[in-house]
Amino acid sequence: MTDKAERNIRNVHGLYEMAFNDGQPRRATELFVGDHYIQHNPLVGDGIEPFVDYFERMAREHPTKRLEIKRTFTDGDFVILHCYQHWPDDQDYAGMDIFRCDENGKVVEHWDVLQVIPSGSANSNGMF
Repeated sequence: MTDKAERNIRNVHGLYEMAFNDGQPRRATELFVGDHYIQHNPLVGDGIEPFVDYFERMAREHPTKRLEIKRTFTDGDFVILHCYQHWPDDQDYAGMDIFRCDENGKVVEHWDVLQVIPSGSANSNGMF
C-alpha cells in the first residue's frame, strides 16, 4: 500500500471516528476535511457547515450511536468503507461509504448507501 493510500485511510477513519463516534464533527472537519466538501447523501446538505450541523444533531439525539468500520478499500484518491451502524434507539444499518480525498489527503467528497439490517436472511452469511 502506498503512503498516500495509508494517509487517506487515516484521515477518513479519523473523520468518521471523531464526527460519528466521538460527537465532535466540527473538530473532525478542521482536521480531516478540505476547503470544499461535496455531499451526495440526500439527507445532508452540501458543504462543511451542513455536515457539522447534521452530526451535531445526531450526537444530541443519539448520543450512544456507534459506527464500526468492518472493511476499508482504496482506489486512487477514493477510500471505501464497509460499516456497521448501531443505533440503540432505532434500527441498525449496514453501510458503504465512499470518500474522495484531495492531493493533501483531506476529504472533499462523500457518497453512501445504507441498508437496515434485517432480522432474518435467506442465507447464513450475514451482512458483514
